[in-house]
Amino acid sequence: MQNTENFKEKLNMVSEDTHLLNFGFIDTVGAGIAEVKGLFDVKAGELVRIYPCNVTGIALNLTNKRVGLVLCDSARKVRAGNVVSRTGKLISIKVSPDLLGTVINPLGFNLVTKKSLTGSSAVDMLLEQSAPDIISRQPIFEPLLTGVTIVDGLVPIGRGQRELIIGDRQTGKTAITIDTILNQTHVICVYVSIGQKCSGVAQLFRFFQKKNKTKNLVMVCATAADAAPLQYLAAFTGCAVAEYFRDTFGAATLVIYDDLTKQATAYRQISLLLRRPPGREAFPEIFFIFIRVYWSVQRNYQRN
Repeated sequence: MQNTENFKEKLNMVSEDTHLLNFGFIDTVGAGIAEVKGLFDVKAGELVRIYPCNVTGIALNLTNKRVGLVLCDSARKVRAGNVVSRTGKLISIKVSPDLLGTVINPLGFNLVTKKSLTGSSAVDMLLEQSAPDIISRQPIFEPLLTGVTIVDGLVPIGRGQRELIIGDRQTGKTAITIDTILNQTHVICVYVSIGQKCSGVAQLFRFFQKKNKTKNLVMVCATAADAAPLQYLAAFTGCAVAEYFRDTFGAATLVIYDDLTKQATAYRQISLLLRRPPGREAFPEIFFIFIRVYWSVQRNYQRN
């Protein structure tokens, strides 16, 4: 009886203007993961709201009796028994031209002004969208100059290609990406920082400001202090921002992920906490190709 009364009291805390579709309550919570009872009509990847702490979660693990949520904020605010409500929306962020020259987190929160994006020009962009078919894609005929002579001369990059910079630590991988951004004038650059230090990201943003290169730059930041779900969503957010400028204004966009290894580690952590086998989904397929080539070269070198 007491549990039922407490549940009804927490339901009354929820505002009526949220247009709730379904209810549930937190059963267990820990390590950024919450198990929810209820929410039978929730969709995979749907955003949910937890009251009264007003924490956002993402439904990833769906079973017959429970729903596994990953929390996009600190788990210290969430308690067992908190009310969970559906929002009816999949993972999305608000984007507009005002994003240029700013630093945002994977949920679209502006880390410079400490405000969320609002206004009539802001539109919602889904983080996961279907890719265009092969026929509708344009052929690669225009080069993308990085500003590094040896790269542009030996391995030229075309607009529309995907390139992987692989190497040991402290070998200048990030320096190549920074030089590429500095060399762009009519290309909108989206720099996605995953698992880096806050001080390093702030220093890099100030460097771009001094070089007057923030007019065509958007930085998506998920630092090492952020939760694993935010580090996982950072790559999708960067791609969604780039697709907005590409589809709305027809502008050429460049997305740089620094780095995908941290994003893959965060996804593996989420999968293990949700008791899902991560398998080979934890790392992009291209990683296995390069790792096999790298180790075969190393073995041949050691034998010789």
